[in-house]
Amino acid sequence: MIPTQFEYLAPTSVDEALAALAEHGDDAKVIAGGQSLLPVLRMRLNAPEVVIDLAGIDALHGVRDDGDAIVIGAMTTHHDVLHDPLVAEHAALLAKAEEHLADAQVRHRGTFGGALAHADPAGDLGAPALALGAEFVIAGSGGRRTVAAGDFFVDLFETAIAEGELLVEIRIPKHTGWGAHYEKFVRVAHQWPIVAVAAAVKSEGGTITEARVGLTNMGSTPLRATAVEEALAGQPATEDAVRAAAAKAADGTNPPSDLNGQADYRKHLAGVLTRRAVLAAAGA
Repeated sequence: MIPTQFEYLAPTSVDEALAALAEHGDDAKVIAGGQSLLPVLRMRLNAPEVVIDLAGIDALHGVRDDGDAIVIGAMTTHHDVLHDPLVAEHAALLAKAEEHLADAQVRHRGTFGGALAHADPAGDLGAPALALGAEFVIAGSGGRRTVAAGDFFVDLFETAIAEGELLVEIRIPKHTGWGAHYEKFVRVAHQWPIVAVAAAVKSEGGTITEARVGLTNMGSTPLRATAVEEALAGQPATEDAVRAAAAKAADGTNPPSDLNGQADYRKHLAGVLTRRAVLAAAGA
């Protein structure tokens, strides 16, 4: 199908984009890479009168070092995040997840911030961002505010971004030297994950000193497997120790049941994938 007619705006600054949002309100939709919005428009599931394109705002592109964190502009493409040396050095888990996100065409067009703002619980970036303790910088008419990852994902396709606000950048605390792995289970290549696990592990002398584990598609939002993290601390990076901790992966989760698998199946998968992800991240 062809989208309904709309007015197209291409602001060149965040202030200009916010002004357009304020002027048009509910009649406007923001487009980043377009990988989520364009299919909706083509199927006429949404028919905005105005589309505000953020691609021309240079300040929203790129990755920079900011002391104890790296900062990723919301309009930075998945391809650029995947291949950025700062990400590889200080937030390797993001690069591991980006490797599995869709295909090369989508990675060249889709944006890091757009995917996170879309908040699909089956999206590949929410769990890694949550595991790494990301902070989301949101701009509005009253200025900018920072929201922790645990508060950013509110519910299914719902975030802390309020009406008239824009996600402008994501701050990722540095996890330099941590091992990382993203384990994704799909039936066919490039599919949304049935379940996936993001694991970042800090180890010394064969002992896990700290672990951060995020779960994809195990609830209406990305989740932290805190029981696993607590069980791993101080344990040797061995098959038996990691298996015992990974058995707690589904604790407190509420996975969906659909054509790809029932909730119990997903809970089993979570344990299996967590064991694989943690062992790979620990280099065991």
